[in-house]
Amino acid sequence: QVQLVESGGGLVQAGGSLRLSCAASGRTAMGWFRQAPGKEREFVAAISRSGTITYYADSVKGRFTISGDIAKNTVYLQMNSLRPDDTAVYYCAAKPYLTTYENLSSYAYWGQGTQVTVSS
Repeated sequence: QVQLVESGGGLVQAGGSLRLSCAASGRTAMGWFRQAPGKEREFVAAISRSGTITYYADSVKGRFTISGDIAKNTVYLQMNSLRPDDTAVYYCAAKPYLTTYENLSSYAYWGQGTQVTVSS
């Protein structure tokens, strides 16, 4: 059983930055997903157990960076140049290995979600 605790959401103006954190109770591959009102949950970024392999959705490439602190079993999502369409509840998720990283159903553990609101 892996427990995930997220933090770092909030309200920011367009063009601003936020950093999300997700602390895990064990070492796993991890992903970030987001769900906007009325939309399906979508993949944002993922990172391997070692922290050496990362993947991004096209919509966030060049703006978001996923990173990990292995010693703390914590993953971060640095979000820059935020846009109103980035507004969503952001969830971190964990799985043993980083295969099928875009597939929601492949993740066994989920955080509680943190709201990110970007105003125009």
